[in-house]
Amino acid sequence: MTEAPVLRPAAGRGPGLERCHGSRLSVEDGALVLRARGRTRRVPVGDGGVARAVFVDAAPADAGRDEPGRPDAWGEVRLQDRDGTQVARIPLGDWLPEAPALPERAVQGEQLLERTGVAGLLKAAGVPLHVARDRNDPRAGSGKGGVSLGPGPAFPLWYWCVRGVAGTLWFSAFTVVVFSDTVPGRLVLLLALTALCGPVARLVLRAWTRLRAGRRRVTVLERVTPDPAPGSGATVRFLRDTEVRVQNRDLVLRDLGGQEYWFPRTGAHAVTRLVKVLDGTGRPVGAELRGPGEQVRAVFPWDLWFGGADGADGWSRLCGVPGLPVSERRLGGKRTWPKGPVLGTGLLPRTGREARRMARFPGTAAGVSSTAVMAFGNLFSVIQGVRVADTAPGPAAVAVAAGALGLVLQAVPYAVYELRGRLVLDRTAAERTTN
Repeated sequence: MTEAPVLRPAAGRGPGLERCHGSRLSVEDGALVLRARGRTRRVPVGDGGVARAVFVDAAPADAGRDEPGRPDAWGEVRLQDRDGTQVARIPLGDWLPEAPALPERAVQGEQLLERTGVAGLLKAAGVPLHVARDRNDPRAGSGKGGVSLGPGPAFPLWYWCVRGVAGTLWFSAFTVVVFSDTVPGRLVLLLALTALCGPVARLVLRAWTRLRAGRRRVTVLERVTPDPAPGSGATVRFLRDTEVRVQNRDLVLRDLGGQEYWFPRTGAHAVTRLVKVLDGTGRPVGAELRGPGEQVRAVFPWDLWFGGADGADGWSRLCGVPGLPVSERRLGGKRTWPKGPVLGTGLLPRTGREARRMARFPGTAAGVSSTAVMAFGNLFSVIQGVRVADTAPGPAAVAVAAGALGLVLQAVPYAVYELRGRLVLDRTAAERTTN
């Protein structure tokens, strides 16, 4: 009997690794069970619960926009009761491990259901699954109502609370200051302290992320690191951070940004085979990690992973993963490899600048706008502190100091990160060894 799938979330890094380690969606005792960030949610199946599922295999109207945090771009499965009322929904992009590395909707239809494990999950739960190619299909319903069975946000709740409260207070004080002729010293003090909360909260989040990572206990059965061929351009950062971990229940690919892609080793959507790919002359060009229906889940370019002097040892250890058969296939004619977008082709960025962008601590959906707003807020604190220095010297001094501290807390980590990347991590390994 095939083991019921346990879904793994989309790849994450930084605070998002918490989801990779702990968020799971499974079937237990006649219910769909979601575990995410220390909480458990159960959705009953059958009478009074989920009676059918509809996979809405259609992109939203704005699918072309390059905007993070939109899992519905991959489609969703709507769980309905016997009357057609939506009980819950499963955003498929949130449960596709390699989703961050692929263009939106690079995988669709039944292949997407197999890769995520949702097809096997619903089959194990005894829930019939229908497919709607149009969002206006009557079976799809309105799409409103019910709970979202997603792995949860990448950033912890306390971080959003701090940023939300501080941001609201700052904007309120900022509005009063801008439209007032006279500004009380206490208001300037409030403005400065709330502006300081942003960079402080971000540094605390980094420390919290490191602390949580140090407390995780993962049993690693095998660890394979790249052994690139000379002249491949592999950098110090690439060799330091990129690896494949074989764990009890998962096979994990980690890239140089610290992002981890978790693939199950058991269940209906587990990785099933390792394929060595040869060109027409018999020379190895890479390896493929395959899953359900022979779908390629990830690739390992040979020169980057196994082209060095000790590459054969890494390949033999990867071939020794229990339950992962190994085979070969030869490319015919002038066929290129790999075919189509797939995880593993962009693990070594073309430039150091791109590598530093990939490895930078993850930001919110606002991206650089959030950093710009924080910098403006701290600079504005300095200006307002100087403005009220004559009428309120105490609050003014604190405001100037807080604003300056906020700017330093943003500038110094950025400068250190850039310099370390340029001088050490993003230089080629051969160049670093020579010097």
